[in-house]
Amino acid sequence: MSIRLAVIGAGIMGSDHARIFAEDLPGVTLQVICDASEERARHLADRVGAKHVLIDPEAAIARKDVDAVLIASPDFTHAPLSLASIRASKPVLCEKPLSQSSQECLQVMESEVAVGRRFVQVGFMRRFDQSYTEMKAALDGGRLGRALMMHNFHRNVETPQTDFTAAMAITNSAPHEFDVARFVLGVEYIGISAFQPRRSDTRVAPVVMVLETSGGQLVNIEINNNAAYGYDVRGELVGERGATSINALAFATVDAGLQHVRRYEEDWRGRYAEAYRRQNRAFLKFVQTGEFPVIAADAWGGYCAAITAEAGVRALAGNRRVVIETVNPPDLYRSSVPMKMP
Repeated sequence: MSIRLAVIGAGIMGSDHARIFAEDLPGVTLQVICDASEERARHLADRVGAKHVLIDPEAAIARKDVDAVLIASPDFTHAPLSLASIRASKPVLCEKPLSQSSQECLQVMESEVAVGRRFVQVGFMRRFDQSYTEMKAALDGGRLGRALMMHNFHRNVETPQTDFTAAMAITNSAPHEFDVARFVLGVEYIGISAFQPRRSDTRVAPVVMVLETSGGQLVNIEINNNAAYGYDVRGELVGERGATSINALAFATVDAGLQHVRRYEEDWRGRYAEAYRRQNRAFLKFVQTGEFPVIAADAWGGYCAAITAEAGVRALAGNRRVVIETVNPPDLYRSSVPMKMP
């Protein structure tokens, strides 16, 4: 039987997810498109062949002809709508972040623990990206020896809004790096420091963070939301016997006029298109079988990203190292908790 899906949010991410489900993945029916703007929801529904349009997300979740939910509405709605999906016993793929509040993430976990199963898959799609897959395989297979350091940078062309702040770089952009470094290394974070250089203009300057892990590694992360030249994400994992790096992707280069030119993406969608397809395919299998995807992020992963971001904001504001203290993970999430606990 085809999985009947409700897509909540018809903006950039909701539209992209709806297109992936409609065009690239068999076995799914777009049953409902829901957005605060009925016009925007209807426009997307017409593009992807969805059956119904709503403006009330909780009504969309509660429908008897909906089997699963995709949440791509504004960040502040993610946790409340995830809770509504749990109450309705419907699996949900929630775009990151699960919440920017670690307390809200705890509420989602408590709701799952109360019913005894995981419903929420958090959209940290880099876990499905081939670059990080190969990086993790090199480490887990012993080729690099013991991991020592991981270097990461994440650069965007420019900030999406004029009121964007350094704190938002940590809470909105950095969670992808927080999650994927934790996933690749198989560790938790125990401390964070944050720094910021000074720009010559009023744009938000890069934020550089250094995280300490429960396994004794250091992870540094640069978030540069005003890099100007293009969308660029890279990483390097350094071990005692070798290192592995993520290559900048380019399908073609141009040699002309005494120059060798490689074009950058404008944003994340082209770079991670296949990762999104793999993530969404894994979600459909989760809905069909009830078995949570082995490599996907769950509510515990969402909580870890949120509490790391909260500590990072405090570290930057206070110009100091901040200890990262998490609750003890409930047994429900033991399979997704790294072995190297502090």
